[in-house]
Amino acid sequence: MGDLKIAVMLSSLRMNTPEEGFAKIAEMGVPGVHLSTGAGGRFSPENLDAQARSDLVNYLESLGLEVSATSAWGGAVHLNEEGVEEHLEDGKRQLELAADLGCGIWQSHIGIMPEDEADPGWQNMVRNCSVLAEHGEKVGACLAIETGPEPPYVLKRLIETIGSPAIRINWDPANLILWPARFAKDLGEEYDRDKWFELFQPVEGIELVGEYVVHVHAKDALVHEDGQREEVPFGTGWVEWERFVSLLGDKGYDGYFAIEREVGENPVADIQTAVDFLRTL
Repeated sequence: MGDLKIAVMLSSLRMNTPEEGFAKIAEMGVPGVHLSTGAGGRFSPENLDAQARSDLVNYLESLGLEVSATSAWGGAVHLNEEGVEEHLEDGKRQLELAADLGCGIWQSHIGIMPEDEADPGWQNMVRNCSVLAEHGEKVGACLAIETGPEPPYVLKRLIETIGSPAIRINWDPANLILWPARFAKDLGEEYDRDKWFELFQPVEGIELVGEYVVHVHAKDALVHEDGQREEVPFGTGWVEWERFVSLLGDKGYDGYFAIEREVGENPVADIQTAVDFLRTL
């Protein structure tokens, strides 16, 4: 697979301005920027007209950077209630923005997928994601669904049911550790690592759905003996990164590993540590 393509989620740096963040990413020698484009933000679709989108791409290119993917909440598309049409329209705008910024990948959570195909929520999710897929194909972008709330086999079933190249995966191995610990707590049961790893497969799941992965979140996590889940500095958690990267390589993955750090007192140092670690793989 060669040297890994590394990106940094701009918001994870927690800099005073986006420009400071872009400069820091360029200073790290990292080529990719994972850009938050949620509603109301500086880089949301409604706040970037055609000229602004072109200017942003050119500005990033001047720093030796490009957008690895955009990131924005996709709404609970498994629901069939008032507001879902608005979520779908927002999703279409996100797909257009991702295409205009040159990455063609909109990474998003879209709600928890029901495992039972007879569940009305499953049918709603298939229908609504199909609407987004049709628009994605039209504009040249895909929705990369973020892993976490459901086992990989459920995500695989959704993708293959829809059958569109515009529905793909953003693989976050840490989420596949953090979410099951939450579920165990909600169920009032003691966290069983073997049980939840066998079901959610934070690393081995790549063997099942790796062909659909277009973007990766480089994030680490573990679960303490008392069942408390924690995102931890990269390389100090339970993700087997060497095997993870190897499995992705076997699937032909050539996309970005975007560093996401949602906690910690020194995000810049933590992100630099992750950059250095990824460069060893």
